[in-house]
Amino acid sequence: MTLTTTLTPTLPSGPIRVAIVASGYNAWITDRLRDGAVSELHRRVPDRAQATVIAVPGAFEIPTAAAAAARSGQYHAVVALGCIIKGETIHDEVIANAVAASLVEAGAATGVPVTMGVLTVNTAQQAEARAGGPQGNKGAEAMSAAIDLLSTLHALHLHRHT
Repeated sequence: MTLTTTLTPTLPSGPIRVAIVASGYNAWITDRLRDGAVSELHRRVPDRAQATVIAVPGAFEIPTAAAAAARSGQYHAVVALGCIIKGETIHDEVIANAVAASLVEAGAATGVPVTMGVLTVNTAQQAEARAGGPQGNKGAEAMSAAIDLLSTLHALHLHRHT
């Protein structure tokens, strides 16, 4: 006989505290991503949402602040927001790869959901399309992913005790 259990994602009770680590570089885009993330948190977790925006200078600094927030024990999840636009060199690729790998590591090491809403685009127009334009708002999507992962991890924790 095979027993199959399906976990039902559920958020922890009480306030849901999320750190939003936002790059100040390309603020005309990252401000829109931040606003989208905050709106999505309040839409998904009405009356229990608590967002703390942590400003950092640029995308390269995001992982350090995100990891610190995840380790602090103060937040249920961390959402990383930034905008890296292709330049004349491969600098953007180096930064994007370092940021992505470091964010994955921070989430895996702490068990706290750390999601990436860091745009890696070729043009400013592509960034605008993904910061509330025709391609949606990737800040909101990163927040939604954080809430979904938090719900799944909470269900796994509850299941462990049954």
